[in-house]
Amino acid sequence: MARYTGPKTKICRKFGEPILGTAKSLSKNSFPPGQHGNSRRRKQKSEYGIQLAEKQKAKYTYGVLERRFRNTFKEASRQKGVTGDNLMKLLESRLDNVCYRMGMCVSRPGARQLVSHKHIEVNGHVCNIPSYRVKAGDVISVKAKSKANGPLVQDFRDKDPKITWIDYNVAEMKGTYIADPERESVPENINVQLIVELYSK
Repeated sequence: MARYTGPKTKICRKFGEPILGTAKSLSKNSFPPGQHGNSRRRKQKSEYGIQLAEKQKAKYTYGVLERRFRNTFKEASRQKGVTGDNLMKLLESRLDNVCYRMGMCVSRPGARQLVSHKHIEVNGHVCNIPSYRVKAGDVISVKAKSKANGPLVQDFRDKDPKITWIDYNVAEMKGTYIADPERESVPENINVQLIVELYSK
């Protein structure tokens, strides 16, 4: 199961956003990483460079490597509607992301581990595939045996009230994926139009 295992803080500093967790060091060093620190003269990015950076940000945010991300984009382009909006809906409907949105983990990598270690059920059946595509009406819950695991559930919290496309009961550790979200509702700072332009070249 391929995933990014490199330095997380370096990636957060590269984009200037805590896309891989809390990234406490951003408060200390908010400038991009590099040998000469903030004194380094940085060239202005080209149009291609800006588009590539936006794609990389989306990949790191959702924990998807290049091949999977490209295939997801192709699937989004085949669907009806706006390709960029379809891409965000497909990324948001990943099982690991839905668990993260529900508040079962403080980060998407943690939610990915929760799924891959068989702690999560979808419609009453254990699913250990982080990229599983959740559909509207699917019920996501923590396995009964896992609910008694204190260290596992101690960080569980209620979902962000802004996440209106998911219903979650923190006491029962169960939630429902109501519908695919609209692009305007997704809080991530990702310009999907730049990604569409990059792959359209």
